[in-house]
Amino acid sequence: MATPWWSVCRRWSTNCTSPSLIETLWHFNCRAVSYSAAHLGQTSRSSRPGNEVQPSSSAQTIPNTLTCTSFLFRHKSRLLYSRPQSCCCRKIHSDAKPKDPFTLAQRDLTSLYDDIKKELFVSKELKSLCDYYFDGKGKAIRPMIVVLMARALNIHSNRAGDLLPGQRAIAMISEMIHTASLVHDDVIDGSDKRRGKRTINEVWGERKAILAGDFILSAASMALARIGNNTVVKVLSQVIEDLVRGEFMQLGSKENENERFKHYLEKTFKKTASLIANSCKAVSILVNSDPEVHEIAFQYGKNVGIAFQLVDDVLDFTSGASQMGKPTAADLKLGLATGPVLFACQQFPELHAMIMRRFSSKGDVDRAWQYVLQSDGVQQTTYLAQRYCQEAIRQLSMLRPSAERDALIRLTEMVLTRDK
Repeated sequence: MATPWWSVCRRWSTNCTSPSLIETLWHFNCRAVSYSAAHLGQTSRSSRPGNEVQPSSSAQTIPNTLTCTSFLFRHKSRLLYSRPQSCCCRKIHSDAKPKDPFTLAQRDLTSLYDDIKKELFVSKELKSLCDYYFDGKGKAIRPMIVVLMARALNIHSNRAGDLLPGQRAIAMISEMIHTASLVHDDVIDGSDKRRGKRTINEVWGERKAILAGDFILSAASMALARIGNNTVVKVLSQVIEDLVRGEFMQLGSKENENERFKHYLEKTFKKTASLIANSCKAVSILVNSDPEVHEIAFQYGKNVGIAFQLVDDVLDFTSGASQMGKPTAADLKLGLATGPVLFACQQFPELHAMIMRRFSSKGDVDRAWQYVLQSDGVQQTTYLAQRYCQEAIRQLSMLRPSAERDALIRLTEMVLTRDK
């Protein structure tokens, strides 16, 4: 009989750090990195852009061993905290004060939304729908990560730090794909609020909202085709597939308690982290032919993306609607069991039945909310997010030093401290 995953967490928090324990919580985390930073520097400097390589199986293959995570668990760690701990990511990097990511990325993002709107030039009503979320009030985290990663990779590859046209196009495409997914998510969830204002489906209706999301995706596909790199097209096409598969995973649930957490993390990758990971990989392909560099970019995006969603799931329990721009306990109301709930199950087994019926019975949402707040589920989820951020920074540390690389380190730390 398989050991329950929450028992594994308890053992992990005391004195056990074997690979099997790591695999339990990091089932589909980063692939093993078998090369050293010094070797990477030697191989990548001799690489030249223009040679296409086949996409790696990073997004599809689950490793049997996760040696890249052993760095994070070299010493005994305590998983269960009495309160959230301060970010420990910077231990991996020696620079005292990484650069501000918003300042460095500002020049590349100034006209981003205007350029996106040019891609969506259609009839008046459809344009109004498509432009609704491209109002410049979003966080633009994804394109910010993409442009900073592109500049860091350009410097790493012995080029000037300036963006290539294709790299900036990928930043724009990443925001278009993300926004289209939000439009579709709001329809599926029946949401009436997004970013502090009424959703597209609430203003124009579900049918037009679906069509608007589809059109944004089609415009992103056209922009992607104009880049003219088949490998980049394959990599970013994977994002669309992952988004759909992730949505289907979210509509389902696992009866087996031991599989729920793996299911949750895999869904989190497909719905959130795949876009960041594959966008980072795409900009690396345009400047460097070394598959190892592509893998670093992918793994950074994957780990920071999962951490971002873990923190978002924590904020659903700890932040007010005024901060998040949407009602709190939104996931519970949608019948979703996120990290804090899954961790809380180890202390409150009553949650298992609620999870199976997707919190549909009267009073389930309120009771589940109270159980989570009485447990250490929030703290454990926060700790797990820290682990992913540490791995993201470890991957970045393999790149040649640059202001943009340091800004990405700073941005990774900010993921853990954000309140909305």
